[in-house]
Amino acid sequence: MTMLSIKDVVPGFKLKSDVHTELGSVLLPKGQILLPRDLEILHAFLIKEIEIEVDQIAQGYKSLESIMQTAKQQVKNITVAPFAFMAEENEWGKFHEAYDKTLLLVKQAFHLILVAELPVLELRTRLKEMFNYIHKYNVITFTPRSMSDEDYMYHNAVMCSLTSYLLARWAGLPQKDWIPAAFAGLLHDIGNARVDHNILHKPSALTTEEAAEMRKHTTYGYELLTKVKGINEGVRLAALQHHEKVDGSGYPMKIRGQETHIYARIVSVADIFHAMTLQKAYRKAQSPYLVLEEIKSEAFGKLDPAIVQTFISKATQLGIGTKIRLNDQRSGEIVFADRDHPTRPMVNIDGEIINLVQLTNLYIEEIIS
Repeated sequence: MTMLSIKDVVPGFKLKSDVHTELGSVLLPKGQILLPRDLEILHAFLIKEIEIEVDQIAQGYKSLESIMQTAKQQVKNITVAPFAFMAEENEWGKFHEAYDKTLLLVKQAFHLILVAELPVLELRTRLKEMFNYIHKYNVITFTPRSMSDEDYMYHNAVMCSLTSYLLARWAGLPQKDWIPAAFAGLLHDIGNARVDHNILHKPSALTTEEAAEMRKHTTYGYELLTKVKGINEGVRLAALQHHEKVDGSGYPMKIRGQETHIYARIVSVADIFHAMTLQKAYRKAQSPYLVLEEIKSEAFGKLDPAIVQTFISKATQLGIGTKIRLNDQRSGEIVFADRDHPTRPMVNIDGEIINLVQLTNLYIEEIIS
């Protein structure tokens, strides 16, 4: 075993084994090439020594200067980088284009379902086109190119579809369930088409009677979807059950836990997340990390705890490198998310590593990019 004191480690070294925190979480994985910010993380966690590849010492990687010289030479040898960047930008454009097309079709479907047949085949085609670029979708940071207050419901539908698709994959559902789960996310609020427009878009608190009418969107949705061919029963049940709670306190039928369909339990988590993180006319969008903490607390008796744990764990892994602003208005970048505290990551602010697990008075107030 080749252990090296942390004071002798420089950027460019390759880890021969995982580096763990005191609680056993993987801090840095085996095979990772260490960057300057990785060294800051190692120091922040008081790591004394690490195991690195033997041949790196043998080859004389003993100074930052030699590492940087090698890196510069490697950069000179890369001639395809501009084209790779252009390809990535092109993929982003195609993803947003597919998103916008899906949004337009969903908007039309919500308007027409009361008088016309739902275009299931076309919706499926649009979803599949969008999922060709699912690797570009980051649950934490994604923002549509344009967002208007009147289109909130349709953005929520498309984003719930994207998130439900990922959650079905992350939760280990068979591949045959991924598209149906996405359909469940897309159509879970289709019953709003039968809710009074004035109630649906009322900016102030609803009266008791208005709230009761609003809750009927779940049964309205199920009733509308029973007439639609080409979707399975799980999609219909997600429309009916996405407001049910594990402890039976939800609506419309107050059923418990595993009695609800798995698509409904997935959509419940996706819907809450996007409902709270999307901008509304009467309410500012909330920080994704604060929302994840709230969802985590909701898991006790309200949401499926396994789905919640999977969602938080996977979503926060996508946040590394994200530019953020803390509640004290300092800006920085997320550099590490501890598996045991995924909503309280470590943030690099002007070279200083801030551990939000230890500094509980601080939290991520805004995602910058």
